[in-house]
Formats: sequence, structure tokens, C-alpha cells
Amino acid sequence: MLSLRIDGELLDRVRRHAARSGMSVQDYVVRTLVRDDFDERLETAVDRTDRFYGPRPT
Repeated sequence: MLSLRIDGELLDRVRRHAARSGMSVQDYVVRTLVRDDFDERLETAVDRTDRFYGPRPT
């Protein structure tokens, strides 16, 4: 279980974004957290690969 405490203005913004995506606020927040976590893991993997193999040719 995850519990968040956010102010009313932020909640309104999240509600609008969620509505535009056709999602509930809960689903929108979870999707955002998962996406951000994936982005961080991908960036870490790329950095480790670069250190192992050397910089990518441009």
C-alpha cells in the first residue's frame, strides 16, 4: 500500500492529467512511478554498458 499526502492544487493537476489519459488518479500515479523507475533503470544500464565497452561511436 502506498499513501501520498499532496496539496489540493497538485491533486487538481494530477486529476486533470489523469482525466486526459482516461485513467483514475491512482492508475495515473502508479503508471508515472513505474515509467520513471524504468527510465532510471534504463539509464543506469546504458551507463554501465558504456563503462564496460567504452563510449558509443557517434
